[in-house]
Amino acid sequence: MDLTPLTQMHLFPVRHHSPRTTAVLSRWLEQVRPDVVLVEGPCDATALVEVLCDARTVPPVALLGYRTDGTQGSAMWPFAAYSPEYQALRWAREHGARAEFIDLPVGVTLTVKRTPESSSAPASGPSPVEAIARARGYRSFEEFWEADFEAPDWRPEQFRAVLLAWAAVLNMQPRDEVHRQRDAFMARRLLEVVASGVAPSRVAVVAGAAHVAAFAAGDVDLALAQRLPPAVPSTVTVIPYSFPRLSEQLGYGAGNRAPRFYQRAHDAQGDFRRATLEVLLEFAASLRGRGFTASLDDVLESYRLAMTLASLRDKQAPGLDELREATVATLCRGDASHADAFLWKSVIGHQVGQVSSRAGRNPLQQEFWHEVDSRWLPRMDRPEPFSLQLNNALEVGTSVFLHRLRVMGVPYATHVGSTHDKRNEEQAAGGITALGRVRESWKARWTPATDAALVEKLALGITLEGVTTRVLQARLDAAKTTGAAAEILLESVLTGCSRTVDAALRAVDSHAAMDEDLCSLASAARALFGLMAYGSSRTRSELGDDAVAALGQRTFTQALLRVREACGSPAHDVFLVSNALRTLHEAALSQPLADKEGWLAEARGLMASTEVNPTFSGLAMGLLYLARELPEDAVALALERRLSRAVAPGASALFLEGYLQVNALALVRNREVVRTLDVFLRGLRAEHFIQALPMLRRAFGALSDAERRHLLQHVTALAQSNEAASPPKLDAKEQAAMRDLNADLGKMLDDLDGLL
Repeated sequence: MDLTPLTQMHLFPVRHHSPRTTAVLSRWLEQVRPDVVLVEGPCDATALVEVLCDARTVPPVALLGYRTDGTQGSAMWPFAAYSPEYQALRWAREHGARAEFIDLPVGVTLTVKRTPESSSAPASGPSPVEAIARARGYRSFEEFWEADFEAPDWRPEQFRAVLLAWAAVLNMQPRDEVHRQRDAFMARRLLEVVASGVAPSRVAVVAGAAHVAAFAAGDVDLALAQRLPPAVPSTVTVIPYSFPRLSEQLGYGAGNRAPRFYQRAHDAQGDFRRATLEVLLEFAASLRGRGFTASLDDVLESYRLAMTLASLRDKQAPGLDELREATVATLCRGDASHADAFLWKSVIGHQVGQVSSRAGRNPLQQEFWHEVDSRWLPRMDRPEPFSLQLNNALEVGTSVFLHRLRVMGVPYATHVGSTHDKRNEEQAAGGITALGRVRESWKARWTPATDAALVEKLALGITLEGVTTRVLQARLDAAKTTGAAAEILLESVLTGCSRTVDAALRAVDSHAAMDEDLCSLASAARALFGLMAYGSSRTRSELGDDAVAALGQRTFTQALLRVREACGSPAHDVFLVSNALRTLHEAALSQPLADKEGWLAEARGLMASTEVNPTFSGLAMGLLYLARELPEDAVALALERRLSRAVAPGASALFLEGYLQVNALALVRNREVVRTLDVFLRGLRAEHFIQALPMLRRAFGALSDAERRHLLQHVTALAQSNEAASPPKLDAKEQAAMRDLNADLGKMLDDLDGLL
């Protein structure tokens, strides 16, 4: 196929999201005045050009393409007001020209790997574009681009020629196969337009510089388009976008590290001096609002410094680097922390775009935004914290809404812990603890990924509850244990999904009959008893609370049957089994329907057994004492037996470690218990002490400062008692040395007591 028509078209190379490119392109289009404007973008999105150009659509916005075959997958093409592709579409609409997208359709794009146009940096050094920038004396490619491309007031012919030359240099590097395939696909689209009867001289092509350079040079292999994979089922829509998301798109293909600053430059017709002054005025106002001194003279001094730095660096106008350096030196008095903490965010901006109602929203998006607006939840692309008081239907409903989004995997709100518990602000959002909360603290932030996820989830249902139910049901189908099914039960309650509540209850009942895992059964029993204690007001289960109570009893009983086996097997995780025993103990004491006597019998059996891991024996003794089912003298006697010389030192240390997990205070305050421990430690041989040391360190490492102080007092008293019972026979010189040693030891103990 003849490629000559490509070189006869009006080809304009662009850099995405470049205000200078847009300013030059607008003047170029006025000169060329084409009948057809062909723009880089998914060709199946051409029908959305009217939506993009609608007066009620306010950038930043994005084309969102997504799969419709039930498989998750999406891609976005964002536009700012100063994106050259967006302005080309607007020019075409305002001048009656035909506008079309010409790049790969969404369904193909979702099956190929998209990479930046420029080569990535190899392991041995910087990328080619970075190397060129450094060779020119710039610290980064972004600084080079701003100085040599953005700041000068280019004429269209000059800018086009320079950018094509720049792209030709880049194209000398090996290009990714996908990019060459895209060249071929777009070239075919261009030739099809000419074949339809449009003269090449009436066609304007607005695309990335690398692609346009390939078209201009005739460096296109049309056969490569045949190697593209087949398209998957997909569709495309328009969604709001935001400045913070644009700032994440760095590299040659985007280059947008400060969207709001570039928006100012665009609004000022490419005048970066004016944009710099406006930003400095805003910085000063922000500083004054925070209690700092920032006068108009400071602003002018900062502006003069930015201009001076630009001049010294042979730049025609300040860029972001000069703006930052001048701000830190003058307005911030040399302290960069203020710029990093809050000033610099304003050059990025928080703006969120708006899409015309002509684009429509899918049912999930409609429900999401209805909930956000009716519940006064955050809409901006910045984190905003808020709290819920779960004592009324409105805020409980808000909690259900947020938990549904969490379970669905829609990025919007993150649970940050209960407001009354500052020590554990990262506690789990769901689970049994969520049922007992009276407050919830969240941090919400809308991003384009929020709408993208809502679009993708449409394959699972048309309501948030329906999608959440599908997600939970899939997890339930994959659950293999009682505990896993119980976790889904709790999530179903938190999200108000009654269908999966009933299904999860049946699954828990089914798994419990065959489950041999103590940890799984204990976790399930805790969940069921938690539902009984806190209720399930967020959902209405057809099975009712009686079914939950009966199932909780059965599951607890099944767990008791697995206690001895789990504690005797060396294959079981000690930490997990210990937590399971604690769970059973708490349930037995707090839930009237739990078999308390059955648990106490199992705990006594563990305490007395020499067949189980000694850690569990010590833990059981501590739990029994804590429940006042074991008197102090029995504790002392049991410790004396377990810490005797007839027992291996390692086993004694494990027993002590298990006991201290729950009842350290009882040990350190009981003189007889401390005496038994003292005898045990004094009687250890060196090799046995080294063997037991790690377990002893874990055991005593959990003591609080007050508990350590009590222990030290008892140990000191025991030592003095032993000395009084059998005073040593020393000569006068030795007695004098001992007095000095006692004085030093007393001072050391006083210092240690003060430290603790």
